[in-house]
Amino acid sequence: MRASDATSSVYRARSTGNRFVETKTFEILSRAGFIARGLIYLIIGVLAFDVATGHGGKITNQQGALRTVEHQPFGHFLLALLAVGLGGYTLWRLLRAALGHGPEGADSGMERLGALGSGLAYAAVCAIAVKLLMSSGSGGSGNAKHAASGVFSWPAGRWIVLVAGLVMLGVAGYQFIRGVTKSFLDDDKTEKMGPAMKTWITWAGTIGHVARAVVFALVGAFLVKAAIDYNANQAIGLDGALAKLYGQSYGPVLLGAVAAGLVAFGVFSITEARYRRI
Repeated sequence: MRASDATSSVYRARSTGNRFVETKTFEILSRAGFIARGLIYLIIGVLAFDVATGHGGKITNQQGALRTVEHQPFGHFLLALLAVGLGGYTLWRLLRAALGHGPEGADSGMERLGALGSGLAYAAVCAIAVKLLMSSGSGGSGNAKHAASGVFSWPAGRWIVLVAGLVMLGVAGYQFIRGVTKSFLDDDKTEKMGPAMKTWITWAGTIGHVARAVVFALVGAFLVKAAIDYNANQAIGLDGALAKLYGQSYGPVLLGAVAAGLVAFGVFSITEARYRRI
């Protein structure tokens, strides 16, 4: 009986989820999530591009982007809107991971696994936005180092960091392939785009995905290095990856190119709010 009751509960939960993803509310929240994601990448990219071109700016991560919004006029209101959008994006990704499909498409097993990882990552960013709204957020410098240091104290923590780095390298490869093959267009309603819009979203998506691949590859590589050296100080996040680029020969050129790519991804993401198959 218990097994039967459990199966019945799972079936009811799945049915409820299927009904919810077909509602207008779910679609609005999901599309708001693409706008929120795009704005964060725009802020990070613009600030980094200003550093590269010598016009001020700063190298920052998702938390720094949220803090930048907070410090603007009506910052708390704008931050609240971003938090709602990030929550909507998280919900969309986690439901796609759980259900494997939405009203406009279907996901494979790997896509569902990717949706789970993405959903958890954006849940963390959404939580940061909520903490900032509650004035309980803490400084974002060194987050990757602190996180790695904490994981190192766990049983098999070194291996967990190593696996996390390898996963990030895999994500970077996936992003690069999506960018150069333009397979991201399969997720969009290209049949509803005019020629100019399709050309624009193709270029923005290609450049944006490649730029993200570069950043994710650096994050993954330094996580692997941190695990091999057993040194949490080797771990970096998105801001650390951008700083590494800036510290290389021709650093301003490298940072400027990747920053422009992140801006392109931000615009691409905002455009997807209209055309993405939810």
